[in-house]
This record gives sequence, structure tokens and C-alpha cells, in this order.
Amino acid sequence: MIAGLDAGRFAINQECDPIRRPMKASPVPQKDGPRTNRDIRVRDVQLIDAEGQNRGVTDTVLALEIAEQAGLDLVEIVPNANPPVCKILDYGKHRFAEQKKSAEARKRQKIVELKEIKLRPGIDEHDYDTKMKAVRRFFEEGDKVKVTLRFRGREMAHQDIGYRLLERVKAETGTLAKVEAEPSLEGRQMVMVLAPR
Repeated sequence: MIAGLDAGRFAINQECDPIRRPMKASPVPQKDGPRTNRDIRVRDVQLIDAEGQNRGVTDTVLALEIAEQAGLDLVEIVPNANPPVCKILDYGKHRFAEQKKSAEARKRQKIVELKEIKLRPGIDEHDYDTKMKAVRRFFEEGDKVKVTLRFRGREMAHQDIGYRLLERVKAETGTLAKVEAEPSLEGRQMVMVLAPR
């Protein structure tokens, strides 16, 4: 009986063998950055030597030999030119300088944020002054400001008070900012967006 079970299992396993698919070749990794040395596969190149002198159109093999003699790399600077422009330089130093330059550019870049100030129609004068100080600080930092005026309950019947308050904000920040989005009613709140000048 056990032998019969084993034979049955064997028959089942034979029927259920998975279909094997041919293996796919792994994709060739794409190299980022300019082509260097032996990766340059054109016959002639416009060669600029290590001193920055233009040597004119040169055979690629000869350009590689000149670079190797100088102990430097042949780097493709302008790949779309005809023939491509290549320069003899230290590629490691060149890459480091490029990374440093892009890091500096990212550091200098200012991301404009949208800050929000929330007001109420019956805001007290002192609270209003405090909110306006914050608005001015945001403009000095170069950020946009979204002024939100929220109505509760019966305040919805007095939307004119809200419009007057937002007009006051607009008038007081007129020298620092320009109105990007005029006051508009969105449900139970009135919204206005100001951007620094």
C-alpha cells in the first residue's frame, strides 16, 4: 500500500513539474557621467590637452596614448559635437569638483514654503498685532503666507467683517508682499495667499 502511495505521488509530481523559462540576461549597468578612456569608441576626437591647448582633430588611439603618457584620463566633455570634444585631465579630481559645485548650488537654493496664519473675525487688537509680526517675519524669510479666516456658527452671517479684516491685512502688508490669491470663501473659511515682493 505504501508503495502504491509513492507511485501515486510520483505520478502527481511528474504531472505538476513547473515549466522552466529561459533565464534573461541581466541588463548592462548604465554608467553615469561622461565616457572616459576606453569607453570612447569613435575614430577621431577634438582633443584639448592637459594645459588647455586645442590640438585639433586627433585619432582616438593617439589621444589615449597621450593621456596615458601624462598619467591622466581622456574624458569626453562634449559628446554631441562632431567629432566629440575630449579633454585630458584627472577624472577623479574632475568628478570631485563637479560634486562640490552641485552641492554648493543645492545649498544656495531657497525652498519657498507656504506658512499659514489663522485669524477669527472677532480677533482682539493685540492678537492681530502678534499675528502681523509673524507674517512680516515670514516675508523676510522669503516664504509665502496663507491667511485663513475661520467662521464659526452665526459668524457666517457677517462675512463682510471677514472681508474687511483680510483687506486690512492686505493693506498693511502692501509694501512687503503682493496678493497671489484674492480672498475667497471655501466652506466656513475665507482664504487669501500673499507672496513676498
